[in-house]
Formats: sequence, structure tokens, C-alpha cells
Amino acid sequence: MDPDEEIEIDFSPFLIVYKGGRVQRFGSTSRKSAGTDATTGVTSKDAVIDAGTGLAARLFLPKGVSGSQKLPVLVYFHGGGFVSESAFSRRYTSYVNALVTAARVVAVSVEYRLAPEHPVPAAYDDAWAALCWTVASCVPGGSEPWLADHGDSTRLFVAGSSSGGNVAHNVVMRAGKGGGARIEGLVLLHPLFMGKAPVPSEGTDPAFPEIAQRNWRFVCAGKYGIDHPFINPLAMPPGEWAALGCRRALVTTAELDRARDRGRKYVEALWGSAWGGKEATLYETEGEDHLYYFQKRARSEPVMAEKAANEMAAVASFIKRGTRASDCNIRSTL
Repeated sequence: MDPDEEIEIDFSPFLIVYKGGRVQRFGSTSRKSAGTDATTGVTSKDAVIDAGTGLAARLFLPKGVSGSQKLPVLVYFHGGGFVSESAFSRRYTSYVNALVTAARVVAVSVEYRLAPEHPVPAAYDDAWAALCWTVASCVPGGSEPWLADHGDSTRLFVAGSSSGGNVAHNVVMRAGKGGGARIEGLVLLHPLFMGKAPVPSEGTDPAFPEIAQRNWRFVCAGKYGIDHPFINPLAMPPGEWAALGCRRALVTTAELDRARDRGRKYVEALWGSAWGGKEATLYETEGEDHLYYFQKRARSEPVMAEKAANEMAAVASFIKRGTRASDCNIRSTL
């Protein structure tokens, strides 16, 4: 059999690796060009951050920004299981367009390197480089005009969806360990975390823990165990949470998501740790699954569309500091 047709690793629904080394990806082939979005009026453009590594980003500016107006800055990391998707895909461009409109921010959506060609921690290194580039650009005369003119680095937010939420968590941990970036808020949207000890939302299938470990070994090339803090922050002692370098945190989950309880426990861990932040909030959507707001039917079924809009509003409210203090302490509801 042709080695470029014989399957070595089936990592569906994200990719297939063939014995000849060819990698076939799914889900990131539908790309959307930068420009002005007809629906939101948001303008986007692409920038190269590091030509040597291929690190790039898509920048977003909301409609109607005046010449001197300063906005919060959002650094965003797409999902895709560390192996798929893109900041330039139609799915993530559309999502960030909507978020930029709702939260009124200037956004940097990062095109980080993917496994298996670039195993973890390449994604984390790219995330850190992109965050540093963003902060450095938010000064008069900075290398990126949109950030120099409109970016307020004192209102800096880091966010990510699924595996991008994992990336966001890890870059904020790095920031808190002496990196120097002052981060106002961390937003984890259905974050991807795993661990050796199962949680109730992961079900009772005895094969699931091994599948999780296999998947993690694949994306990190076997360098880190399933309880390494990169993938299982819940394994950290309470004192190590002090390094989480943000003042506020929001975690969103969905009732039917296998990773739901890890998101819940993440917020619980913050409240019970040495973290010095002021706010940790959980937002959970009933009756929906992982990243439900990306499903096509979210645009056609009124109930799902309303849920997606409500979750977007919760994220925007958090960024705009609209969350009431009474909503922040979720210890009594878990």
C-alpha cells in the first residue's frame, strides 16, 4: 500500500496522519479573507509577528472607532484540539467579529503553530510571543498602528476556546511567573483540560481515560504526562495558583460537555487557592454540548441562537466590567 494512503494515526475529527508523513486536516480549510465584515462593520487585517516561526495574527477593529479612542485589548486563541483550525478560518473570524462588536475591543486572534508538526509547548511559546508583541505594540509609535492608536494595555484580556482556552490559561500562568504582562481578565470558553482521575461529566466509559492520555501524548509528542499542569491545572497544589497572572477570570461551560466539570472545578480551585485575583465567575449553558455556539443550527434554531447570544453577552459584560459582585462567587451553586 502507498505509505501516503496508509493510516498511521486517526485523530478524527481533527486530522489523519499517514505512514508516509502526510497530514490531512479537517475543519480548517474554509478560510475567510480579512476586510470589513458586512454584518458587524468590524474591520480586520493580518499581521506577521515572527517570520522565522510563521507566527501571525488577525487583528480586528470595531466599527466607528475615532482617531484617538482607546479600547480594551483582547488576545484570543482558537480551538481545534491543538492540531487543527486557524485564526484565519471562517468559523473563528466570524466569532471574533461578533465578540469584538459585543465587547467593543481591539482584538488579536493568534495563528499559533499546530501539532503534530510542532508539538506542545510550541503553541504556548507562540502564545507568549504574541502576547508580548501585543503589549509592546500598545504604545505611541508602536509597530502595529491599530494597537498603538487604539489599544489600552491596562485593560488587557486573554481568551480562548476549547484547546485555545488551555493555551490562554497557560500563557496567563507564564505572565504571572515574572513575564511582566498585566492582565485584567482571563476568559476560558469551554476550556480543554484533562487528567488521569476522571470527573463525572467525562462519563463511565472505561476506555475514555486511555483515549484522553493517547490524545495528549500525540499533541505533546509524549513529553508531558496527563497530570502535568499544562493539561491538568487541577493537579496543581493550591499555592501554585498564585502564579495565575490575571485579576479576574471567567469560565464558560455547557451542561453536556465532557469537560464541563473540569471547568467548574477550575473556578472552585481559584476560590480555594492562593490566587490573588478579585473575581472568578462560572457561566454554564443548559442542554448544550462543547462549543455549541459554533454549530450551524445555532443560527437557525431560535432557542440555540438565544443561548449563544446570551453566552456572548456574558463574555462581553465581563470584559466591560459589567458583572455584578453577587454573580462572582459560585461556591454555593456547585
